[in-house]
Amino acid sequence: MRESGILMPVSSLPGPYGIGCFGKAAYEFVDFLAAAGQSIWQILPLSPTGYGDSPYQSCSAFAGNPYFIDLDALKREGLLTAEALEDADFGEDAGTVDYGALYTARYPLLRAAYKAWREGCGGKYGCAFYYPDDYYAFTLENEGWLEDYALYMALKTANEMHSWTEWPKEYRLRDEKALAAFARENEEETGFWKFLQYQFARQWQALKAYANRKGIQILGDLPIYVSADSVDAWVGGPLFELDAEGGFARVAGCPPDYFSADGQLWGNPLYNWDYHKQTGFGWWIQRVRHALGIYDLIRIDHFRGFDTYWAIPAGSATARTGKWEIGPRMELFRALENALGALPIIAEDLGELTQSVRDLLAESGFPGMKVLQFAFGGGDNEYLPHNHIKNCVVYPGTHDNTTLADWWENGAAPKEQQTAAVYFHLTPTLKPTAKELAALKTDAVRLTLIRAALGSAANRAVIPLYDWLGLGAEAHLNTPGKLGGNWAWRAKAGFGTAALAGTIRQECEVYCRTAPVISAK
Repeated sequence: MRESGILMPVSSLPGPYGIGCFGKAAYEFVDFLAAAGQSIWQILPLSPTGYGDSPYQSCSAFAGNPYFIDLDALKREGLLTAEALEDADFGEDAGTVDYGALYTARYPLLRAAYKAWREGCGGKYGCAFYYPDDYYAFTLENEGWLEDYALYMALKTANEMHSWTEWPKEYRLRDEKALAAFARENEEETGFWKFLQYQFARQWQALKAYANRKGIQILGDLPIYVSADSVDAWVGGPLFELDAEGGFARVAGCPPDYFSADGQLWGNPLYNWDYHKQTGFGWWIQRVRHALGIYDLIRIDHFRGFDTYWAIPAGSATARTGKWEIGPRMELFRALENALGALPIIAEDLGELTQSVRDLLAESGFPGMKVLQFAFGGGDNEYLPHNHIKNCVVYPGTHDNTTLADWWENGAAPKEQQTAAVYFHLTPTLKPTAKELAALKTDAVRLTLIRAALGSAANRAVIPLYDWLGLGAEAHLNTPGKLGGNWAWRAKAGFGTAALAGTIRQECEVYCRTAPVISAK
């Protein structure tokens, strides 16, 4: 079955509280997707953002982002007042996320909601007055990660949000008596962080259920690595490569490539794959099982890292000092399938691909990715539409690419423009001049590339919303290697018009990718 979907981060939804959330705009977007004949809503990781405001540098591989909690829902439940919401300052520009203002404004509101919730319990800790059964069920079901997360966040708060590597020694090295004493003295604070995860989970599951009833599957994103400043790294110990002092011996990144001449120095701790093998990949099974409870489909970021990965000595200034090491390969995925059954995984197989990476993808059976913005460098490029296979997902660009409009006007080299123009017969000659290329309308090129994605042999085509909207550089979500200014774009209210939905549906119908309309009640 041929399907199509739209890439739209939750954070990019419009709304009054500084960032997109699980509120009214999210439900309206699901309705828009259904009206447009789409089958997939692809999102970015739902985890809390970390260094550089990135969802790929989260403080937890399991927790959800408290910023996505719908404040209006808390107001309807009597946990927040209209006055408190009106008085909060989420920043001046509704068209972007101001993460600094968001942090300052959101958490006081969430703490006020927690206080009201606790008071509704008559002051008795853990008595979920409003939702007694599902609160207890949530904490019990997620005990394996929630207890550590709540304690970690309470400690982080007590240490002015500094990295756990800077905490006092007894907490940094996880002295059992010290941690137990801290937990007893900070029950209120750990309760707050559990409450946030409970609210996140119940709101997200309600939204996901609504989308599923409408025939929309959620395609989530699973970063391969965890952040160095995370609860996972704090409690993980032998899960990671450690030096003689217990610090991280090497960190993750990727070598010089299309995006960066110095490579990318991500700084994430690397896995001790020998230890994971000895434990039957238990941590990975727990992580993927958790993800399958949140998403319908999972895109695994940096899939090639399971074949060979770039290991950079800790303390290096750039990624150039790294070297390739061998990953777990199919041993990991066999363990996952034995424990969880068939895996609805999409492999992000971009970057420098060796034959061994291609062999791993083929053996796994997972669909890979084809990105049209990478297709026009010359030669019989594997990303050119005529080279696509059915078992893949095609994109005009990913969240790391700029928009199609900006790519054509500012990002594509003259050679790429010429190759694309000839490939799609956009100019009257097969050797277009600079003048002929300059005469091409950006919107015409953008629509041509979208149609090329939809017309691909790929079973799935996913188009970023900003490309359907024809937006420029202002909607570029992330520039790899750039610190600051990323992950900030938000769509304007009212973008999801009936006219746009109709256009998308008609375009997808041409290429047999339209899903039937399902009425959700």
